Amino acid sequence: MGVISSFLLLFTIATAATPLQAEASSAAAAFVKKTISSHSIVIFSKSYCPYCRKAKAVFKELEKAPHVVELDERDDGWNIQDALAEVVGRRTVPQVFIDGKHIGGSDDTVEAYENGELAKLLGVPAREKAEL
Repeated sequence: MGVISSFLLLFTIATAATPLQAEASSAAAAFVKKTISSHSIVIFSKSYCPYCRKAKAVFKELEKAPHVVELDERDDGWNIQDALAEVVGRRTVPQVFIDGKHIGGSDDTVEAYENGELAKLLGVPAREKAEL
């Protein structure tokens, strides 16, 4: 076996998911999907993140209470964040969902709020926009 083949074999073995990691990943993916389908508004967030605070402020302004999953306050937060990356293609927070539809992150949510699309999705009258 050549040096490159040996390296590739060792790399494959070293980076392969263990059964425990695969189980955690599967459980996290199931949690993400169940959470999204069980609540009309979901925000995957981190409590200290200013972008997450901004996204949450949009819903406060619209007087809608989202279901918020604070990843930094959960033991499985990293696994959930990895599962989010698989579901939406992004690992960043916040990630916002309305009625199972992925809205996006903070900038996407604020833009949808400002152009009235968010109010329409939520079935509420558009409001005079407050400074977020």
